[in-house]
Amino acid sequence: MSNTETTGPDLTHLGIPEAESETETHIGLTETYAAHNYHPLRVVLAKGEGAWVTDVEGRRYLDCLAGYSALNFGHSHPRLVARAHAQLDNLTLTSRAFYNDQLGPFAKALAELTAKDMILPMNSGAEAVETAIKVSRRWGYSVKGVPENRAHIVVMEGNFHGRTTTIVSFSNDPDATQGYAPYTPGFTMVKYGDLDALESAINEHTVAVLLEPIQGEGGVVIPPDGFLRQVRELCSARDILMVADEIQSGLARTGKTFACDHEGVVPDIYILGKALGGGLYPVSAIAADTRVLGVITPGSHGSTFGGNPLAAAIGHEVVQMLQTGEFQERATVLGERLTAGLEALVGHGFDAVRSRGLWAGIDIDPSLGTGRQVTEALLADGVLAKEAHGQTVRLAPPIVASEDDIDLLVGAFEKICRG
Repeated sequence: MSNTETTGPDLTHLGIPEAESETETHIGLTETYAAHNYHPLRVVLAKGEGAWVTDVEGRRYLDCLAGYSALNFGHSHPRLVARAHAQLDNLTLTSRAFYNDQLGPFAKALAELTAKDMILPMNSGAEAVETAIKVSRRWGYSVKGVPENRAHIVVMEGNFHGRTTTIVSFSNDPDATQGYAPYTPGFTMVKYGDLDALESAINEHTVAVLLEPIQGEGGVVIPPDGFLRQVRELCSARDILMVADEIQSGLARTGKTFACDHEGVVPDIYILGKALGGGLYPVSAIAADTRVLGVITPGSHGSTFGGNPLAAAIGHEVVQMLQTGEFQERATVLGERLTAGLEALVGHGFDAVRSRGLWAGIDIDPSLGTGRQVTEALLADGVLAKEAHGQTVRLAPPIVASEDDIDLLVGAFEKICRG
């Protein structure tokens, strides 16, 4: 029996009609037994290789979301899979109660890639952001001399740093914040890209400015030219840590190793994740100099899985792949091709296109439809993408995509715009 003829198990006792296809079976199971914290497109993926994925019915799709940039190197990259397999045969977890033979080499390589003295490994991106917040506050108390319980951090409107209770406390997205009060104090939010607002928000107890060099979740929102340099200068002048969340923007996505590199800016703390795990495993970290990360002492922060041998082995391989510059250059070249194709559609279904490297946000003309409707139309044409905030579609194809893949993506949009 072919995939398209496959029927699933009888779920009528759960109140689910008999499935007509394997796709409907899996969607029914997920909707019944998993909390509804996402609204996925109606496709059930089963396999992936490079920039392409295959669903349970055997249909292939070009993945132009790449796990929100977690899959910069594509699905099942041979180098990463081989490294993971090799480590699986040896050792996967020790806890940090003991040393392991993978963490040291990974830490050294990542410290060198970021030009920082040391790293602190975690698992998810949100954990890394929480770690950066904790380190910033502890640095403020023990180094800067801020009075206890007064540490203050400035953040940006439109941010997305994760969904923990502390992080949503400084979000202005109602979907992320509603119903989770009381909120964690100690944060002031200012308009993204507004240096005057930022400067006005800083006070004697400010320990850090936390920002994304490019706001991914907001629809690939790029700050005004020079803003990152101005933030760097302001933080240096006021003895404040500049903390850059490069979880989505970093590791070659924008054509540079870090998005901050586009302005020649080096933050005090890098926050990294997503692509650091190669799309195989959750790996995150912060990187900083000893004057900052030296405030962490035994017992003051930790994670059972952070820095485990499997994560460290995969992360080390990712760093080695980035050291050649191959992926950064490829993101630049493919990004130029993608941008040229998309910008030709402005005024013909698109209101605006924002892009940097192989990362783009497209504002859809309402007469064409909503962002969700456009992603559904793309799905029907074999392309996977994601809407953001109603009228925006965001794209982040794997950097291993081909020129033909990029042309196919642009062609799918052209077809939609033609109606």
